[in-house]
Amino acid sequence: MTTAQFDCQYCTASLLGKKYVLKDDNAYCVSCYDRIFSNYCEECKEPIESYCKDLCYKGLHWHERCFNCAKCNHSLVEKPFAAKNERLLCSECYSNECSSKCFHCKKTIMPGSYYWGTGSRKMEFKGHSWHETCFVCEYCRQPIGTKPLISNDSGNYCVPCFEKEFAHYCSFCKKVITSGGITFRNQPWHKECFLCSGCRKELCEEEFMSRDDYPFCLDCYNHHYAKKCAACSKPITGLRGAKFICFQDRQWHSECFNCRKCSVSLVGEGFLTQNQEIFCRKCGSGVDTDI
Repeated sequence: MTTAQFDCQYCTASLLGKKYVLKDDNAYCVSCYDRIFSNYCEECKEPIESYCKDLCYKGLHWHERCFNCAKCNHSLVEKPFAAKNERLLCSECYSNECSSKCFHCKKTIMPGSYYWGTGSRKMEFKGHSWHETCFVCEYCRQPIGTKPLISNDSGNYCVPCFEKEFAHYCSFCKKVITSGGITFRNQPWHKECFLCSGCRKELCEEEFMSRDDYPFCLDCYNHHYAKKCAACSKPITGLRGAKFICFQDRQWHSECFNCRKCSVSLVGEGFLTQNQEIFCRKCGSGVDTDI
């Protein structure tokens, strides 16, 4: 840079023998630099001149003398601090005012310091907070962090330990059942794997029947296997303890086992038959019956 060129980029005043500041390879006198480029302090709202130390946090700036705890006003320069609702707090004030207690050790959870790396990452799960180092698998005692986990009454587990200690394996797909599931014939199933052996629809929230240890929805069971009532011709399933009557090679719903003539119930009563019809003793006495 020649003597003729050694002028302030903004006001063009000579910088020979004077203090100046270089920015983007251009020289500025101190006065012009401070006026054009200085950041403004968040605390005092005054410019942070070039001779002052500019402390920056998340795009905001402070004079060194203004960088203090918002509650106790102690300096935060080269000390741990935390931010809460856009306020900067020293460790002690943050602990007293804002921090959570660890569900495991009951000690204060301080956030990671912005200068010295102290503090702890806070983990939250099911409405509770933990130090990251306290939020561990109950079995292997390794920190879980943000890895998948499975929780039960005895604690939180990483997936490999839960599978090793507790998991059942689905009878259909042979994969681990991590939650829920149902039991059929003393075997565990995923809900989504417990399907009708006929039409393959899910049965986990449906009434179903079994045949030769295979589950069937009512529609499929009735279509393929259910006996038909000799009176109403509808399927006889026996669901919910429903009773039915068998006589020779025919079956009736209990509510359908009535005298053909007077409709009185014949359940637990003597009856007579003629061809395919049944009668009470009174109505059957005047007809030629089989028995």
